[in-house]
Amino acid sequence: MSRVKKTRKFAAVKRVIGQRDARLKKNQEKVEDGGKRKPPKGGDRAAVVREIPQVSSSLFFQYNTALVPPYSVLVDTNFLSHTVQHKLELLSTMMDCLYAKCVPIITACVMAELEKLGPKYRVALRIARDERWERLKCDHKGVYADDCLVDRVQKHKIYIVATNDRDLKRRVRKIPGVPIMSVARGKYTIERLPDAPEK
Repeated sequence: MSRVKKTRKFAAVKRVIGQRDARLKKNQEKVEDGGKRKPPKGGDRAAVVREIPQVSSSLFFQYNTALVPPYSVLVDTNFLSHTVQHKLELLSTMMDCLYAKCVPIITACVMAELEKLGPKYRVALRIARDERWERLKCDHKGVYADDCLVDRVQKHKIYIVATNDRDLKRRVRKIPGVPIMSVARGKYTIERLPDAPEK
């Protein structure tokens, strides 16, 4: 006697339980937890809150139209000390870099930081105390200059940030439309300023 070959039925597929099936343990636990919590008012739409930051009206993509001469330059402690090390004149070197009139601005935090650093930075402190520079009072607690400068630049995109601090540069680069000035090879260099002269 020969065996009869059983042929499989065409397109016969095993049925699989879906991931959202109510019979699965994890889905049963979700249903139990869902019964205990109060549903948010206004349905699911009220539960999702998205915060979209307001984009400055002076920005045209990455181009900042609010940056026009005379440039306001926020000076950092680090930048002043590098200026002293390279024996550079602050205002004239800035003007040589930008080919325009500049107004160096020193915040109260930068002054406090320079005073804390002691006698090693006395020349930088003397430069910072010059009457020709503009002063800005800080209305926040603490005297950490980096946070102060980043906060000020985020609120008003009319400044160029002058710093040699790597961390501060990294933070400022995340803010669109804010140029960075730094000391390199015995002169000032500028990055992210659209109208900057090519060197």
